[in-house]
Amino acid sequence: MPIKVQTENSTNGATLDAKDLAILRLLQANARTTVKEIAEQVHLSTTPVHDRIKRLEENGVIRQYVALLDANKVRKGLKVICYVSLKQHSKEAGGRFIQAILQMPEVVECYNISGEFDFMLKIVAEDMNTYYDFHVNRLGEVENIGNIQSVFVMGVIKETTALV
Repeated sequence: MPIKVQTENSTNGATLDAKDLAILRLLQANARTTVKEIAEQVHLSTTPVHDRIKRLEENGVIRQYVALLDANKVRKGLKVICYVSLKQHSKEAGGRFIQAILQMPEVVECYNISGEFDFMLKIVAEDMNTYYDFHVNRLGEVENIGNIQSVFVMGVIKETTALV
């Protein structure tokens, strides 16, 4: 069944067919897969595969290509989920918090959430001492934070970047 997607440049969206989805799955598994290898696996010639990939890029379906690193091998093995609530909930106060978070490389994901807390952060650090320093001297100094609750990841059961 085709999937209707909203594109950056269109209000009507675009449709992803089975071939597009197959191409996306292959690229998600390995972005370095060649057009020729993809073409062989999706049973198309290289030109239509190349054209489809270009269209997926231009429509914003493919946002970027990245290398996924082993966190332990780059000394970022401690993962922390950090819940943050703000004291004030004005647009300006929230904007200042977001700007501060965007400047912190330790924060690899930030979500505005509903419920008891306002934001959920995924933070990576070398070890507990490094996280403590970050928590006290960087995150704890951000204006307007009311409460911080840290949850330490004991083990990863599933971690994926695949969406289709």
